[in-house]
Amino acid sequence: MKEISKLLIAYDGSACSDAALKDLKRAGLPEHVEAVVMTVADLIFLPPDDQLTDDDLISPGAATMVSALQQEARDALTHAGEIAEQGADRVKKDFPGWTVSYLAEGEAPTWAVIKAAASLHTDLIVAGAHQHSSLGGRLIMGSVSQRVLYEADCTVRLARCSSQREGPVRIVVGFDGATESDAAVDAVASRAWPAGSEVRVVTAGEAAALGEQQRKLSAAGLQASEVLKHGDPVNVLIHEAEEWGADSIFVGTRNVHGLRHLLRGSVASAVAARAQCSVEVVRPARSAHEKFGG
Repeated sequence: MKEISKLLIAYDGSACSDAALKDLKRAGLPEHVEAVVMTVADLIFLPPDDQLTDDDLISPGAATMVSALQQEARDALTHAGEIAEQGADRVKKDFPGWTVSYLAEGEAPTWAVIKAAASLHTDLIVAGAHQHSSLGGRLIMGSVSQRVLYEADCTVRLARCSSQREGPVRIVVGFDGATESDAAVDAVASRAWPAGSEVRVVTAGEAAALGEQQRKLSAAGLQASEVLKHGDPVNVLIHEAEEWGADSIFVGTRNVHGLRHLLRGSVASAVAARAQCSVEVVRPARSAHEKFGG
């Protein structure tokens, strides 16, 4: 799996997204990354006055209301830009080797993040995992983060800074022998973790061929161990992460997006919703054939 080189960080200035910025230090990211910090104001922009017809403006009062709403939207977008810039400044301070820029959009948050990730050819989206409200409307919220997880073409990290410790990192990887879980192992092996970091490969239910995975992770400089547990995979992974004090859980997912994914559910989305630590859902970028059903 290729090294992360392009990163999109959904940021809204909340405690949740501040925690996500802290969590970046525990994500094993490389020394040189192109990062974009994005803030989205959930807005519907009204047309400018010169594009409104007489039918749109029934009365002088309506014209005044439209003008006020237009100004409110402009102010909200300006404020979103200020928040994004503040987030970018924090990332630059923590990662001086990164190339960091910022972006503000006024749109439905999920689609703004998805579109930006696609246009920027992002390898990884990072978003805070808890709800927050600001500017009279939603910016980046827990439910939006889950929708981004369903719809994104790339890997998504729902970040929770659950530990103040520094130094070595502890990672749980869900493994069931499928190609998707191989991708999760490869993602962990490709990262630049602090010396002494540990990874625990967890299989729920039937035993899978784990030896190769442990060798791969050990070769990457990680202290790797394997655990076989019986029970529901979601509960097993969450319990193991909590008991072991993991900083994050890595899980793979099939390339099933949108409503089909939401209705069917998946181990990845359930773990992402319920875990107390950060969860990274690994999804290799889809080809054009897969995206458009060719």
